Amino acid sequence: MSTFNIPTREDVSENNKAIFDNLEKALGFVPNLYATYANSDTALENYLNFANAKTSLSAKEKEVVNLAVSEVNNCVYCLSAHTAIGKMNGFTDDQILELRAGKASFDSKLDALAQLAKNVTENRGRTDEKVLENYFAAGYTKANLIDTISIVGDKTISNYIHSTTQVPVDFPEAVAL
Repeated sequence: MSTFNIPTREDVSENNKAIFDNLEKALGFVPNLYATYANSDTALENYLNFANAKTSLSAKEKEVVNLAVSEVNNCVYCLSAHTAIGKMNGFTDDQILELRAGKASFDSKLDALAQLAKNVTENRGRTDEKVLENYFAAGYTKANLIDTISIVGDKTISNYIHSTTQVPVDFPEAVAL
């Protein structure tokens, strides 16, 4: 397998340089996975637009999906990043571990969401009918379902990019389940 170097600001297109500058201002650094997207002149901008698009799910609910999907896809980079983001959204370490496993005993609505995210990912979109019924019974709507599946797709892209490139994790590394 070829080695993927992490592009620096000097290595990327003018459009990506501007994005790097914005990431530096917002986050204090350019995460390695984002920099890897910048190997393409368009992928980083497209990814950030998609990841930051309006959704019917809250930031906390998005993290439930991100954690469950990243665990199924065994992406240590995304698990590490979303563990940090999950903590910023108020989840405890134990809750994050539970969400990664596709459940949330501490919140029945988030439990239905975590189960759905895990099931959709494991079954490549062929969602189990009972899991889907539980999701709707918990109060989620068809609009929420489409947004949830969109987030599953969004996170899967990053999981696959990391799994292929194996760029170094630049967040505190998530512990294995």
